Amino acid sequence: MLRAHVALNPASVVAPVSRRTFGSFVEHMGRCVYSGIYEPGHPLADEDGFRTDVLALARELGVTMVRYPGGNFVSGYRWEDGIGPVGNRPRRRDLAWRSIETNEVGIDEFAKWAEKADVEIMYAVNLGTRGVQEALDVHEYVNHPEGTHLSELRRSHGAEKPYGIKLWCLGNELDGPWQTGHKTPEEYGLLAASTARALRSAEPDLELVACGSSSSVMPTFGSWESTVLEHAYDVVDYVSCHAYYEEHDGDLGSFLASAVDMDHFVNSIVATADAVGARLKSKRKINLSFDEWNVWYLSRFQSAPLPKEWEVAPRVIEDQYNVADAVVVGNLLISLLRHSDRVTAACQAQLVNVIAPIMTEPGGPAWRQTIFHPFARTAALAKGDVLRLDIQSPTYETARYGDAPLVDAVATHDPATGDVVVFAVNRDQQQPVGFTVDLRAFGADLTVAESWTLTDDDVRASNTRDDPDRVSLAALGTVTVEDGVANIVLPRISWSAVRLSRL
Repeated sequence: MLRAHVALNPASVVAPVSRRTFGSFVEHMGRCVYSGIYEPGHPLADEDGFRTDVLALARELGVTMVRYPGGNFVSGYRWEDGIGPVGNRPRRRDLAWRSIETNEVGIDEFAKWAEKADVEIMYAVNLGTRGVQEALDVHEYVNHPEGTHLSELRRSHGAEKPYGIKLWCLGNELDGPWQTGHKTPEEYGLLAASTARALRSAEPDLELVACGSSSSVMPTFGSWESTVLEHAYDVVDYVSCHAYYEEHDGDLGSFLASAVDMDHFVNSIVATADAVGARLKSKRKINLSFDEWNVWYLSRFQSAPLPKEWEVAPRVIEDQYNVADAVVVGNLLISLLRHSDRVTAACQAQLVNVIAPIMTEPGGPAWRQTIFHPFARTAALAKGDVLRLDIQSPTYETARYGDAPLVDAVATHDPATGDVVVFAVNRDQQQPVGFTVDLRAFGADLTVAESWTLTDDDVRASNTRDDPDRVSLAALGTVTVEDGVANIVLPRISWSAVRLSRL
């Protein structure tokens, strides 16, 4: 059996675990909102029309923050369409996803949902077709306490207290030619800086996210961030990152190593941001908001164009996920955690139906996709500090990313409880790998409190409406601790988590 090894040290801390790492994304796209989180008339809908089965699954998933309302959708969105009496709200074309937006759900309804789900709102403003004034208007509506036209309008709509939204995205993917209102980096940098200064005049302690590259394969990757931050460095807190991964042409080995690319993405943008800061002689550090990430079979979407007819909530990119997809999602979470010193916010895209961990049927059930499980367990178990790891692992050759380690891992340590949690993936397609974890630096006996793995003899197995629990977590078969050293056998193509506690 091949073997990998790592030694953990409680003093080797990357950063505290950011709860915002476990964010999600609700866009007015496909069936994410309508028949996803919201379906009046469903047998399980509450008094506000929200599906309680979806709410329960969102809580189980461990989501802490949700980015709203887009996404490409936001670049053509008029926020005021979604307030006031529902019967008076206009129906609009959504050019991004070629559908009809009814505006039954707007910021007031979504804020109600977020309160029920106990999640923070990350709000995105339209800087595609709109600008500074509209950003100030929606901010006044949602965050100003009272005594102004828009704050009193909110109060008249039933929300007496402001929503207190702190985290704001300054547009979405405006580097992309597909984006309504696509801009050059110079144009966007000036607009983002102007919008940021205006919002800070209204509320100085807002946290603001500038648009970074929509993927690392964009021809302007790196140069876009550099130009934008030259204008906005001192008035924003984050630059965004977006990345989606899929298996190409049966190349499972490269797909399983997708986190290698995410690591490179993060390191590249950190270096770019720090270089701009050095040129500007600024002492500030710009963090990263990885506010769109997931497995998405984009090639399938590109080969199947958007609906020809203008429909309400059409079925758009409802990918069905398998075991390999779930292992990659678990590995991407490992990457995000190990960069917790600079990636302090992240959103898996999206929450329901649209490339999502949760699926629903109109009038029918809701169920967990395979990718639900590694996210939920990581969100539940990752507490305290992220530890810096130097893993010794065999490698294998990939066509897309070169040499990649067979075993990738991250660990957290909670000083309050003494718990140590190890999250690991085995990318080997043929056999299990032994993983030795040296815990002796913790100076106390640790024992296995719980262990989980997601794997299957059929890496293409998935969950469906008719078989919603075909793939789920199972107890990890072989985990022992002796003389301060844990020996873990990681099944082939697997994601695993082991929590160790003091005796």
